[in-house]
Formats: sequence, structure tokens, C-alpha cells
Amino acid sequence: MIGFLVKKTFFDVWDNMFRIILLNLGFILSLTIPIIFPGYIPIPALAIVVAAAGFLWCTVYLAAAALSIKAVSDYGVFNFADFWANLKAGWPAGIVLALIGFFFFVAVKIIIPFYLEMNSLAGLLLAAVVFWTLVLALAASQFFFAIRARLDTKPLKIIKKCFIIFFDNPGFSIFTLLYTIVTLVLSIVFAFLLPGPAGALLFLDEALRLRLMKYDWLEANPPAAGSSKRRAIPWDAILIEEREKTGTRTFRNFIFPWKD
Repeated sequence: MIGFLVKKTFFDVWDNMFRIILLNLGFILSLTIPIIFPGYIPIPALAIVVAAAGFLWCTVYLAAAALSIKAVSDYGVFNFADFWANLKAGWPAGIVLALIGFFFFVAVKIIIPFYLEMNSLAGLLLAAVVFWTLVLALAASQFFFAIRARLDTKPLKIIKKCFIIFFDNPGFSIFTLLYTIVTLVLSIVFAFLLPGPAGALLFLDEALRLRLMKYDWLEANPPAAGSSKRRAIPWDAILIEEREKTGTRTFRNFIFPWKD
């Protein structure tokens, strides 16, 4: 399943490269608001307000981008006219994620250093608990926008489902988190234009969409009465149709698709 996920994501990024680049460019330009603009404002309080508003806009932008690329994951395309409709639909989720990000910032910059400065075993243990709680929350919240796009619109239910997905699929969630981090690091080579944040959002949406097929299969194939064993999921059978839709390609197909 993981191999197919990586392959399909690569195909979709390649086929929608122009749209992915434009989404990433929009996000990069959005980052200038909280990162660059405050430096030109002489009033400290106003500079903080601009930085906060800019950060809020960036998360709202990502929410709209996640709703847009859902179509790509579903073997379709999105038009940029759809982006504005998705902006209106996704702004609450963007604000909630901004608040989550602020909590992470406070925990890293204030709470953990405070415990470490206690210079005691209790302080060290508390700092460790907060740190690993943040890691767990990060691994779960990576699916926030994908869940908003596919499962629910209510913030509290989205957060709840983030943790349900994580605890039911811990190994898979750790893999997707590491893959996303590697994707963003490698994006530095292309100035975050490709695959960039939009490519990472596409990967996470693809990951959730495919993983949800597991629950469709479990619903269609309930366990035998009295069975408590965790059953192996027959991914090869589940993904037959997906593999047919995605197909296979050679290097020539990528470079000269019109010659097929």
C-alpha cells in the first residue's frame, strides 16, 4: 500500500505540476506577510499584529489549497476559480490550525524551557512529557486538512478523528510524518515550488483517502463472532481498481506523454 501511495502521489504531482507550482508560489508570497512585512513597521505592537494576521492567512491559504488538491487525489483536476470557493469553505479550519500552531509555539518556546530551567528531575520529566505529547499531537494533526476535506467540517470532530486515525494506524502515521518532512526538506532544492507545501498536502490527502479504504473493507467484511485477533488487510485486493486507474509509466511516458 505504501509503495502504491508514493507512486500515485508522484504521478499526480507530475501531471499537475503547473497547478502545484502556482499553489506553492501563492503560499510563498503569503509568507512574506508574517516574515518580511513586520520588519518594515516601526511600531512594535502593530508589527506583531501584522505578523499574527499574516500567519493566520497562511494557515487559511493552506486549508483552501488542501480542499483544492482533493480533486487531484480523486483522479480529477481543480480550477483556480474553485480556490476562492474553497477559501470561503476552509477558513474556519485554517484558523483552528493556526491556534494549534500557536499552542505548539508556546509549548516549545515557553513551557519546555521553563521546566528545563527548574534543574531538577521533576522538571526534566515534565519537559519530556510535554515534548513527546507535542510529537504525538504533530503526528496526529498532520491529517487535519485532509480530514476536513474528506470526513468532517466541525473543528472538534476533525481533531478527534485525527487522533483516532493516528492511534489506529501508528506505524503508517509515523511514516507519513517522516515522508512529509523529507518532502519539505527536498523542496528546498526547488525553492519550495515543487513539490513544496502543496505537494505535501496532496500526499497526506492521498494517504488518508487510501487508508480509509481499510475501514470500507472492514465494514464490508465484519469479523467472525468472538474473534479478537487483528486481521491483516488485503491491500492487494483492495487496491486493484486504484492500480488500474493509476496505471504504469516509463521514463518516455513522463517526458513525451503525447507519443503514447
